[in-house]
Amino acid sequence: MRAFTVIPGHPNSISLDDVPPPPANDGAVVVRALALGICGTDREIIAGRYGWAPPGQARLIIGHESLGRVEEAPAGCGVNPGDLVAGIVRRPDPVPCPACAAGEWDMCRNGLYTERGIKQRNGYGSEHFRVEPDFLIAVDPALETLGVLLEPTSVVAKAWDHVGRIGGRSAAWKPRVALITGAGPVGLLAALLGSQLGYELHVFDRATDGPKPDLARALGATYHIGDLGTLKPDVVIECTGAGTVVLDVLRHTAPDGIVCLTGVSSGGRTIKLDIGGLNREMVLENHVVFGSVNANRRHYRAAAEALAKADKSWLSRLITRRVPLARWREAFEQRPGDIKVVADFSGA
Repeated sequence: MRAFTVIPGHPNSISLDDVPPPPANDGAVVVRALALGICGTDREIIAGRYGWAPPGQARLIIGHESLGRVEEAPAGCGVNPGDLVAGIVRRPDPVPCPACAAGEWDMCRNGLYTERGIKQRNGYGSEHFRVEPDFLIAVDPALETLGVLLEPTSVVAKAWDHVGRIGGRSAAWKPRVALITGAGPVGLLAALLGSQLGYELHVFDRATDGPKPDLARALGATYHIGDLGTLKPDVVIECTGAGTVVLDVLRHTAPDGIVCLTGVSSGGRTIKLDIGGLNREMVLENHVVFGSVNANRRHYRAAAEALAKADKSWLSRLITRRVPLARWREAFEQRPGDIKVVADFSGA
């Protein structure tokens, strides 16, 4: 079978290779790949800045935004041949830490977790893959190939889940206004969930044309470019990782506001900051700032529910390019106007 592989730490080593079938110890369920979403983490791995191969192997099969159809499954395991499914990315550490032992591997405390396509486990970027039944999520058949959006949706489902849990510290907290910074796939999916939760939505991005402004407005959001003005959101889901944007939203949050940071910053840039003034404001106004990454089974299920009730035509506009394997290198290029690019395995 064919798979996307890299040598972690070696820039631009990606290739589409013939590899052996997935080993049985990857899981009892055999899945035929239909689509693979490409994201910034994949590009970091390809650039040699991130990623670890499985122990004893030189190359890593990348890919963690999966969609496939079950071909083989043990009776009574929860999925059946023909089911549309997506694989969960992270696996708990072997110790396990208290979080992993409770099924909250996204909150792993000792860093010994593994991740499909990222850290010490081969990913889903192959024509077939195996998965443990407990790490598969059924996708609504009506979504068809739009189910490839499940993994990025799980990330923001976790963000909204934690916002609600933190907000529960006060029975009087009644959030109304939400700001999403960044109108990439994660930001727009965060906005989708915010709209389903009934927030007055605002989306901030630097794009002045193309599909992003229209997609935000189609959710009923106000689209901002360059300046947030006097906006004071109760909730911010920050999806850019840009230091200046992070600092700006910290200064715009309403009293008792919550900021969730989901964007990963590259570092290496210095920004002038009055840390004392920022600390004073955050303390006196009861602000909360927290980081969120990855997701657990509960969040994947919430994401599946959110996508199932979303407007399919709106979701389809998020996928701006579908690239067949015959032109696979194009899937890893960044082009103007891209939102979500998908490698198409369906014709393989």
